[in-house]
Amino acid sequence: MSSPAVARSSAAGSRETAPGPRSRGRFWEVGGGGGGDGLERAAAEPERWELLLRRGELLALGGHLKGALEAYAAALRRGAPARPECLGTLVDCLVLNYRLRHGLRCSATPAAGAEPGAGGLLSCLGCRGFLSEPVTVPCGHSYCRRCLRRELRARCRLCRDRLPPAPAAATDAPGAGPRPPPLAAAIAASDFRTSVVLNHLAEKWFPGQRERARAAGRLGELLCQGRYREALAAACEALRAEPSDLTLKIYRAESYAGLQEFKAAIEDLNAILCQLPNWPEVYFRKGKVLHDAGFFGDALQLFLQCLALDEDFAPAKLEVEKILCDLLSPENLKEGLKDSSWGPLPCIKNKPFGFPSVMEEPLSASELSPEQSEEIPQVTSEPVKGSLNHARSAQAVNSTEMPAREDCLKRVSLEPFLSVQEKGALLKRKLSLLDQDVIVNEDGRNKLKKQGVETPNEVCTFSLTYGDIPEELIDVSDFECSLCMRLFFEPVTTPCGHSFCKNCLERCLDHTPYCPLCKESLKEYLADRRYCVTQLLEELMVKYLPDELSERKKIYDEETAELSHLTKNVPIFVCTMAYPTVPCPLHVFEPRYRLMIRRSIQTGTKQFGMCVSDTQNSFADYGCMLQIRNVHFLPDGRSVVDTVGGKRFRVLKRGMKDGYCTADIEYLEDVKVEKEDEIENLRQLHDLVYSQACSWFQNLRDRFRSQILQHFGSMPGREENLQATPNGPAWCWWLLAVLPVDPRYQLSVLSMKSLKERLTKIQHILTYFSRDQSK
Repeated sequence: MSSPAVARSSAAGSRETAPGPRSRGRFWEVGGGGGGDGLERAAAEPERWELLLRRGELLALGGHLKGALEAYAAALRRGAPARPECLGTLVDCLVLNYRLRHGLRCSATPAAGAEPGAGGLLSCLGCRGFLSEPVTVPCGHSYCRRCLRRELRARCRLCRDRLPPAPAAATDAPGAGPRPPPLAAAIAASDFRTSVVLNHLAEKWFPGQRERARAAGRLGELLCQGRYREALAAACEALRAEPSDLTLKIYRAESYAGLQEFKAAIEDLNAILCQLPNWPEVYFRKGKVLHDAGFFGDALQLFLQCLALDEDFAPAKLEVEKILCDLLSPENLKEGLKDSSWGPLPCIKNKPFGFPSVMEEPLSASELSPEQSEEIPQVTSEPVKGSLNHARSAQAVNSTEMPAREDCLKRVSLEPFLSVQEKGALLKRKLSLLDQDVIVNEDGRNKLKKQGVETPNEVCTFSLTYGDIPEELIDVSDFECSLCMRLFFEPVTTPCGHSFCKNCLERCLDHTPYCPLCKESLKEYLADRRYCVTQLLEELMVKYLPDELSERKKIYDEETAELSHLTKNVPIFVCTMAYPTVPCPLHVFEPRYRLMIRRSIQTGTKQFGMCVSDTQNSFADYGCMLQIRNVHFLPDGRSVVDTVGGKRFRVLKRGMKDGYCTADIEYLEDVKVEKEDEIENLRQLHDLVYSQACSWFQNLRDRFRSQILQHFGSMPGREENLQATPNGPAWCWWLLAVLPVDPRYQLSVLSMKSLKERLTKIQHILTYFSRDQSK
């Protein structure tokens, strides 16, 4: 495969392209040739680091890890700014390589036990613990406030929608990445208001779990404030009452880590991994402990394991980006890294090897070199307090019982940084994650092997389970909309935490962009216009109130059927004249017409009647149906509606519904001419009037003609069959719409059921205006 051409800039700014060699070149090598030499040649000029960064990104996207690392390292040597956020694509490539090597399935598919509701309906989609202080995000799924505040996930586990960032991350700090959507930023700025309905249900159904969750929340606040001693004492006391609570163990491990008692922190985290080996957060916490202790190689692999289980675990990705940026920076490449900072022990035998092909193709255990498979000497496992002595082994930190994968993760980072020339060998060895104790099953899952014993493949759940709710605690009033006082139908939750029926809330927002209960501004929520159904509320009603929900849906269907009738109670927009086949753009701002347009769309008819006003009967006796082609909603709730005229109608009975007019109607059709001589006379009259209309239009001033064309489009052509449609030729209605005629006169033409009479009326109008043009 030939290498791509590399553009070379001359001093005068001109460019010429030099094609690479046609053979022995690999497409990720810059300028052809052999790997590092090609990169050096391509980076001969300082300004070429931008090209190298782009090349590294493309290689990472293609899954070529070796070439990507070389390109990034060369770019940094040529002066590229060392920004961790620029290495996101490289991290994704590393994670993919890690996942393939260990037979892990894609993290977009929830792991076993990670399905929604694995611990019951009231379980957090993020941490899978009890849904304490539930917050409903814009996509309609619910997470506990702890997960959102700590930004443990970048995207929703179920729908992959972006989650709101923490308040500090939602600011416009330099280098903070793309700004979040306004609605997500508003939810974050409100400090993640809890869902009032879901919070009430959690307190009512699980008071014990709710109280324990409050205690865990207080622990989190102590940790955020850096009061580690107090947090440790509180965690130990809470664990004496609830020794199997895994969330409390995480908090205790964080307390130990804050006090630099790393061995105790690792013991707690290993105990959690024995019960939940696929919990990404625990791998991240353990990686943070080892990183703080100075064992960057072990930490890097734990972060990669976390991302392999959950690629949207944002803190782990950030840590990997920082470590890679550190690794590839010119300072570290020149000075070299200390042995102790990348491996717990100096290796007995150091056999350097260059960028191996194992980065792109997995190796079996039999292909490992003797140095890689050699057993690690034992080291004393004394407790580690304060800052770790980097010369000691990480095995002192990892000496407790743990899954065998951790033993593998320790083993692969023992190779020290030998020299600048061997920097590539070290980096690939750190990231290759050779693991000879992992056995991949046929279904793609891993069995963890330790001392000849296989651990169960199932994921243990939390000690706290949220089973069926006692029947006496199920109350329909807990699921009632505060606006319509009926059972929720398509419940939505606002950023302020209140829940309503979707239709009820939309009707309120038609009048004012504020919450109906707390009066907090919902301008961003209105501008977003997603109104995603709160999935957890819907699931709870389906499970515990199936009969009531079925009855509520039946009522809704009946109301929708009534609104979708096209001859009875047809919605009427009282505004202007409309004609068949003629576009009629509308600017809708009144609340009653916002509701009317929305109902026309929801029922699927996408039609409503248009009539001019009448002083006696509120609107005229004749009108035209309009078909909605497109609606563009403005941020404040107004909309620009693109419609086109359809059938004509006559009003039989007038009515009113929710502020807008309605009518029972009958449709109008032209009376067809049967006799041949009458058809011939009609054809002659049609051709005469059509020619007269074309002449009048061409004699208009250019300014008027261009305005008409812009607003109504060009004049329709002559039709062969004059009676093919119920409304006659389309050009008649187009001409009637553009002629400056009194609406009452236009209305009289609209009501005619004879094509001959309509053509005669139009002929009289054209004759009158042609006289004015001749003057």
